[in-house]
Amino acid sequence: VQLQAFGGGLVQSGGSLRLSCAASVLTFSRYRMGWFRQAPGKEREFVATLTGNGISTYYADSVKGRFTISRDNAKNTVYLQMNSLKPEDTAVYYCAATLSNFIVTAVREYDYWGQGTVVTVSS
Repeated sequence: VQLQAFGGGLVQSGGSLRLSCAASVLTFSRYRMGWFRQAPGKEREFVATLTGNGISTYYADSVKGRFTISRDNAKNTVYLQMNSLKPEDTAVYYCAATLSNFIVTAVREYDYWGQGTVVTVSS
């Protein structure tokens, strides 16, 4: 499974961005997908995850109500819509994939990772 994330950029506080992650795999709908982020000097942290069918989602408390994860299995793509962005959302954002059927938020639970896309939120 190869993942490629894109859509990052520089945005002002309160603005919005939509990240995309394209997967090169024949059975994309089998994979639970997740988004993580890593700020400078900090550990990689969980942001959001959703099931293979896109029905069930789970978010970190820090982004709940502002971010929305979704997917289009026909396009092998997962998205992260980020609204009401804050400077503390500044980080490299990574998409990841796992075959786990459970809600998993740990980095070690995901087997495949994209290269990351940079999001910078200015105050």
